[in-house]
Amino acid sequence: MMTDPIADMLTRIRNAVSVERPYVDIPASRVKRGLADVLKREGFIWDWKEEDTEPVKTLRLELKYGPNGERVIQTIKRISKPGRRLYSRSKELKPVLGGLGIRIISTSKGVVSDREARRDKIGGEVLCEVS
Repeated sequence: MMTDPIADMLTRIRNAVSVERPYVDIPASRVKRGLADVLKREGFIWDWKEEDTEPVKTLRLELKYGPNGERVIQTIKRISKPGRRLYSRSKELKPVLGGLGIRIISTSKGVVSDREARRDKIGGEVLCEVS
């Protein structure tokens, strides 16, 4: 049993980026699919796909690097934790690094970036911050 599967996903991504792996495999769930989709829409990964493996399905994220091998994901950290949940209204969401980074938020409309949450005027639980 895993206490915080989202933190596990972020740690796997962080570790794979630090050793410049082309992809990373993560056990699948609905929230993780939402996180991967936001990372793709915002340009932090190339693509993701779900593979049928046993005993659970697996998400394979194709990590993105610059033309000279520089990392697109510099930092990725968990904000809301199981012991301390952090919720935010749309008006309280400020840009990360002047708009170069994003916060990923779990809302009633699904998992979205802070830009989308501000545009749609919806708040929710701040899952993580990527820059």
